[in-house]
This record gives sequence, C-alpha cells and structure tokens, in this order.
Amino acid sequence: MLGKLADWNDTIVALATPQGIGAIGVVRVSGKSAIEIVDRLFPAKDLCACKSHTLHVGLLEADGVAIDQVVVSLFKGPASYTGENVVEISSHGSPYILEKIITDITAAGARLAKPGEFTQRAFLNGKLDLTQAEAVADLIYSNTEISRKHALQNIRGGFSSVLKTLRDQLLSFSALIELELDFSQEDVEFADRSQLNSIINNAEKMTDELLSSFALGNVIKNGVQVAIIGKPNAGKSTLLNTLLNENRAIVSEIAGTTRDTIEEVLNIDGILFRLIDTAGIRQHTTDLIESIGVERSLEKMSQADVVIYLFDVNEINKEELQVVIHEMNEKAIHYLLVGNKIDLSSDKVLAEKFANINVLYISAGNKKNVDIVKQRLVDEVLGGKLQTESSVVSNARHYEALRLVHQSLIDIQKGMEINISGDLLSLDIRRCLHYLGEITGEITNEDQLDYIFSKFCIGK
Repeated sequence: MLGKLADWNDTIVALATPQGIGAIGVVRVSGKSAIEIVDRLFPAKDLCACKSHTLHVGLLEADGVAIDQVVVSLFKGPASYTGENVVEISSHGSPYILEKIITDITAAGARLAKPGEFTQRAFLNGKLDLTQAEAVADLIYSNTEISRKHALQNIRGGFSSVLKTLRDQLLSFSALIELELDFSQEDVEFADRSQLNSIINNAEKMTDELLSSFALGNVIKNGVQVAIIGKPNAGKSTLLNTLLNENRAIVSEIAGTTRDTIEEVLNIDGILFRLIDTAGIRQHTTDLIESIGVERSLEKMSQADVVIYLFDVNEINKEELQVVIHEMNEKAIHYLLVGNKIDLSSDKVLAEKFANINVLYISAGNKKNVDIVKQRLVDEVLGGKLQTESSVVSNARHYEALRLVHQSLIDIQKGMEINISGDLLSLDIRRCLHYLGEITGEITNEDQLDYIFSKFCIGK
C-alpha cells in the first residue's frame, strides 16, 4: 500500500525512460536520502555540497568499479517535482547499464518505486492537487495535439482554478452561516442570502457546462468510433483506403469481398477517428462466413459514435434511401449519408434523384470530395464546441463527483427557497464542499489514492 506513512520516509528509485535500448536512459531517485545515496556512487563531486538545479558530469561507480559516465541532475527539496530531494541520472541507454544503476542504488538504501509514486509524493507534498496529478498521466498518454493541450492546461491548474473559485466562495458563506449559529440568540444575519443565491445559480450553470463537456472530453481522450456501412460493393473499402491514403482493405468488383470488420485509426484535426470498414449488409446470403461478417457489421454499427452510410448513387433510389433514413432515426443512430461513384452520374440527375435529402456526394475511387467527409466528421463530433482554453471534463471520477456537486447545489437552492434553518443550510453547503474536495484531493483516502496512482507508469 502506497498510503502507509512509513513508505513516505524512505527513498525510491525507478527508470524514468521507456524500457529497451536507446541513446540515453534516465534513472530517477527521490526522497530524504536521495542525494546522499547517489553521492556514494559518484566520487567525481560532493553532491551534498552542490547547489540545487545543477548538472554534474562524471563516472558512476560501485565498489570501485566504473559503471558508466553519466550526467547527474540535482534538485533539492522542496524546489523539485516531488517536493523532496530528487536526483536524475542520465546514462547511456543500455538496459544492462540502467538495471545495474538501479540495483546499486537499491543496494545503497533506496527501494524500487511503485507505479505513479513520484507524482503521488508530489501530490502529498502539495506540489500538485489531484486533478493536476491525474493530468500528468493524461499528458503522458496523449496521442493528439488537442489531448496534449488539454492535459497541459489541467496540469497548469485550468480545471482546478474553476473549482477553487467555487470552493472558496462556498467556504466563505459556510463560515458566515456558522457564525450566525453562534449568535443565534442575538437574531443577527452575517451571510447575505441573495448573494449566496447568485453564487449558487452561477455554480449550477458552471457545473452544468462541465458535465455537458464530458462527451467532448471522451472524444479528446479516447477518440471517436466511426462505422462505414452500406450494401456490398458500395465502395466502403475504397473509401477507407482513400481516407487513410493507403491500401489497407482489399478492393474488388466482387460483392461481399470484405468478410469481416477492418479497423484503422485516422487523425483529423487532432481528433482520433477509429474507422471501421464493415462487411456489406444484405439481408439474405448463403455464405456462412459472409453472414457472420454481416452480424459483426450490425454490432459495430450499434456501438459506433457516428455511422457513415455509404451508397452507390447509381444503384439506389430515393424511396430506398428514405427507408434507410427511417431505420437509422428509429434506432437513434448518429449518421452521415454519403453517396459514392458520382463520377458515373451528373450533378443535375443527383439533385433531382435525391431532392431534399442531406447527402454528401463523393467519388472514393477518384478521391473527389473526400476531404468534405473528413470535415463533416469533425463538425459532427465537435459542433464548434472545442476551445483549447475552456475546461473540459474527460475523467470519469471527476464526472461522478461533479454530478453529486450539482445535486448538492440544487438541494442548497431548494433549502433557501423554503427558508430552512441555518444549521441545515450549512450541512448542505458542507456536503457540496465535500464533493468538490474529492475532485481536487482536499478530501480523499489512502485506497482512493492507491487506485488513482496505480494506473500511472513506474518512474512518474
């Protein structure tokens, strides 16, 4: 258990760079004895006498035998990432050398760090709040420009500052209401109820916006599933290949060529779209393998965030397309209608044939208008909501706590409307503060911390 107090008085060590061979590797050491332990293995200088935030080059040795020539970075607490003494040793990236360094440091008195233990110490030492600490993991795992920017904004306190403002306001009013209780016999009122009502209204609006942003946060963090469906030979595999700009799926004139789903990831404007090319959907087929593929296609369609219904504009009429639209609407499927093979038709014919139906017309084989499909996917998912500076909730733990905060705010407002006593109103405010504190880490427990930080990589 990381939460045991005895664990926080020792010194930890871990590899801070990925496993495997590389040009350099970094071993990180943190704790009260970090500098003294590394100093025993670094005879080139007296590290204990050196200033913080300095670099030192020399041989790292154990029992008089040189291990490697290294660069030692020195950070004395509390001016360090963890708030403790921190030493980072940059050596050549041989797995053997790095393992040797870690082994010798543990032999000198350190222990191996657990996942996320460096960042957990930063949190416990007040260098980060819990939302900032979790954003560190989000930044490490970010795989698009947008996810990077949002994680970095939260590390810098973007989300925390919004919650802190609300928490400070509620704390102030709670203190005034409790002061009233101390003078209950005097019949005095220190807290302006109208001002509190205004704060609660603004807080409800803010939490509403944050809760609504969770869907967008999932898009930023996890990407969007897009199923490409349609009849056999509509050009689904050709569209997938064109979107990816590579020949990922087999393309032929034979209907039913794609027997199973094919999944690929496409980055469009910083959003990851997980494209799923499905087997052509036709109601009756005697081919067992193809029928299994069709079943999987229908399953993927039900799981997708967006469905591209691709059809050959030359092989379908308006009535057939309207049946498809009706079925999609009945199943509440978020879809785009994309008409393919327009190179075999004319704009005038298409305008008359599919009048009053919102269709994106493309020629996947000729790569015509495919960029319009990409842009529409982004528009459908974001809807113009994305602003890098805005606070977006992408963490399920934050979402659940915010939901409880929002309910608490409603209870406070209802209590004020019926003019409940100050002691009950104070309890409602305290409950709201508790849920806010769970998000930022003012209110927490050891098991919760262990769970959160166990999902971090070792060395961070």
